[in-house]
Formats: sequence, C-alpha cells, structure tokens
Amino acid sequence: MTPAFDTLDTPAALIDLSRMQHNIERMQQCADRLGVRFRPHAKTSKCAEVVHAQVAAGAQGITVSTLKEADQFFDAGIKDILYAVGMAPHRLPHALALRRRGCDLTIITDSVVGAQAIADFGQAHNEVFPVLIEIDTDGHRSGITPTDPLLLDVGRVLHDGGMTLAGVLTHAGSSYELNTSEALAALAEQERVGCVHAADRLRAAGLPCAVVSVGSTPTALEAANLTGVTELRAGVYVFFDLVMHNVGVCDVDELALSVLTTVIGHQAEKGWVIVDAGWMAMSRDRGTSKQQRDFGYGVVCAPDGERLEGYLMIGANQEHGILARDGAADPDVVTRFPTGTRLRILPNHACATGTQFPEYQAVSQDGSLQTWSRFHGW
Repeated sequence: MTPAFDTLDTPAALIDLSRMQHNIERMQQCADRLGVRFRPHAKTSKCAEVVHAQVAAGAQGITVSTLKEADQFFDAGIKDILYAVGMAPHRLPHALALRRRGCDLTIITDSVVGAQAIADFGQAHNEVFPVLIEIDTDGHRSGITPTDPLLLDVGRVLHDGGMTLAGVLTHAGSSYELNTSEALAALAEQERVGCVHAADRLRAAGLPCAVVSVGSTPTALEAANLTGVTELRAGVYVFFDLVMHNVGVCDVDELALSVLTTVIGHQAEKGWVIVDAGWMAMSRDRGTSKQQRDFGYGVVCAPDGERLEGYLMIGANQEHGILARDGAADPDVVTRFPTGTRLRILPNHACATGTQFPEYQAVSQDGSLQTWSRFHGW
C-alpha cells in the first residue's frame, strides 16, 4: 500500500489519474476520428481539475446537469456551458444571471409551454437565450420524437419570440440496457439518424439549426458514423464504472474511481469482512443487478487497485459494508483481511458514488496524492 494512504481517513473517494487520463484520451480520439466537437458532461466528476484535463485534451465546452454546476465551472474559468436539463421557468432568473456575468450558457426545452416561458422571460429582460430543442430518439426519457409536428411548433415559438434557436440535442440513455457492440452501434446510428432528421425538418421549415448534439458514453464509443452531427457528448466515460463494464465499453482495469475503505471487523462463520464504507459511501445504486453480472455494491480490490478475484461488497448499511467471496464463503477472511486492512471498492455507478463525497483524492502513478474539491448542490 502506498504510504500516502496511511494519512487518509476512510471512506475516501480515489481517482486513479493514469486511468482517468487514458479514458479522456480515448474518448477525445473517438470524437476526433468522427469529425465532431466533443462536449463532455461534467455531472459525473463535478470537479474543476477533471474538466480542465478534458479541455486540455481537446474538449470544447462542457455539459452540466444543474445551474449550480454552471456557476462553479464558470468561476473555474469554463465559459461555454450547456445546461442539458429541461429549463423550468423558475430557473430562468438564475440562467439570466449567469449570462449577464459573461457565461455562454445554452439551455434546452421540449415543449411549447417551456419555449414560450423562455421567450417571454427573455423579451422581458432583453436577453436572447440560445436554446436547443431536446429530441427523443429512443423512448428513454424526455424530448420530442423526430417526426412529431410539435417540433416545428416549439421551434417557431423560440425563433419568432426572439430567442436563438441553436439546434437540437438527444441522449440515447437506453444504451445502458445493451451489452453488445452490434446493438450499441445500431442504437448510435438510430440516435444520429433521429437527431439529424429533426434538424433537417427545422431547416426545411425555414428555421435555423446549427447544432446537432448527440451522445451517451456507450453510443459515443461505438458510433461508426456521425454524418450530420456537429457535437458529441458523454460523461461517465471519464471514470467508467461496473455498469459500463457490463455494457461492454470498458474493462475493469479502466475504472478510475474507487472508494478506499478500512476493515473494521468480521463475521468469520459467514465468511464476511466488515468495512467502514456503507451505502453512504458507495450509494444505494444497484444498477448491475439488472444486468448480466450482478456486482452487489461493488468489486473489491487491493490498495494498489488490483482486483481481488471473486470478492464483492454483498451488502451495505449506512456506515457498514459487508464483503464476501462470491459463491462460497471464505473461511480464512480474518487472516486474509485483518482488522485495519485498507481495500478499494469499485462502484456500480460512478456518478452516484462520486456525489457521496465532498472531495476526491487524486492518485498519481508514484502514489502521491492531490485533494480535489467536488461541487455539490442545485
């Protein structure tokens, strides 16, 4: 174990910097190969240092999921920000304040009501908001389907209302339910075709549509062709996680986020190891339980990050985690994992686990540590 870990209280969120940089470069190379700009989603890390590494690799602007993130990233020097959650009318004053401070903030909507609220507020405050219309290309969540007449209605309300109809945006979130390259590539093409078709319909109606923005981590990595697309987005790729491993877009040894924990006891007759990282550290996300391999609350690794084959976090209370060997109980857990042993747990969902912590410990290859703050709140 690196001596620097001795100074850390546990549980602690660790970022393996070499793995993170590898992931950043892999995705940026993918976007470059496909000929589109890359706008990473910062909701996974919510960390200025991580985003600066993404920008240094070639990212152009960022995506956020809260306006508080936009505030904090703007304060950290990031100007080009897309708030990719449907704009609620009560948040328009916050969006206005960001733009008045000099933030190049773009917002989204998927309804006539939402578009009208943006246009009315913008006119009342002499502000021209750039707006993307959200497109539903896979029935996963929100958005307007590419062929819905509503698309043109929303576009006209924004354009005639004096706002900048910046383009269209989609997110094929159902990609998380797939697990083969063929299926992911097919969904990536469905995502592309649907969003491009929506853009073509707006243009054919005489409405502007400069931006065609698509992406999820799985479809971004498996897309073979992004003709007609201008921008690619992805978020969890920067750390990856066990859900993404099950989807098939990363290996376990590419997961950059883990939770450092300490052994605090045993239930030897059950083959259990008790640690001080419960669901308050790992989160309650059990996303892998719906996939082909259930990893419980996470995969157990040695302090150096090497996976301890067969060991999982099988249970979690608020501040207690239960580790055990998958399948048969290990009768030697007390001697194999003495009280005080440090271990790492790889999470199911990096976004959910990361948000449990106010800061990260960024681990360099030489074992040195840097403390990076993480943004919180809405």
